[in-house]
Amino acid sequence: MINNIIFDFGGVLVDWDPRRVYVPYFGDADKAESFLTEVCTYEWNAQVDAGRLIKDVTEEQVARFPQWEKEVRMYFDHWIDMMGGTIPGMEQLVRELKTQAYRVWGLTNWSWETFPLIRDRYPVFSLFDGIVVSGKEKTVKPHPEIFHILLDRYGLKAAESVFIDDNAANVAGAEAVGIRAILFEGADKLRGQLQDLLTVK
Repeated sequence: MINNIIFDFGGVLVDWDPRRVYVPYFGDADKAESFLTEVCTYEWNAQVDAGRLIKDVTEEQVARFPQWEKEVRMYFDHWIDMMGGTIPGMEQLVRELKTQAYRVWGLTNWSWETFPLIRDRYPVFSLFDGIVVSGKEKTVKPHPEIFHILLDRYGLKAAESVFIDDNAANVAGAEAVGIRAILFEGADKLRGQLQDLLTVK
């Protein structure tokens, strides 16, 4: 029986996209995309998700790309502007799960420096029974360590849990430690998948 629903945050519960900053800045979507794939890349940002300090990764990237210093520094100086709203339908779904007596948990790859900036801006985060943030733990999904941190810290059983993420590698990481997992493709589809999986209480 599934008792625990574990949610990723970015791309599942809330919308985050650096294009919100760089497309208006460059005035061209292709230029913004090029910058985000060549300079301020996903892999670069992932370092702060893994616990490195923003100031350290920023200075390293400025040293690597001095011609882009202004734009590199913009990334975290304007990070809050990269946030969008709650993913449609997801806050309501989490609230429904809570009313059905399921426990809900958060497991997110996120910088411990930036997550506190937005935690109180989204009411959905107040619904969680517990949250594990990769930047604080200094390990990220899909590594097994972070899944075990969540399970051990809150006394959860993998076989009684299901994990939802929009990243296929993270879904596979959860399954590798015995947690059922669902690749997120929108609230409506997820609702149907959970109805098929969960025992009605």
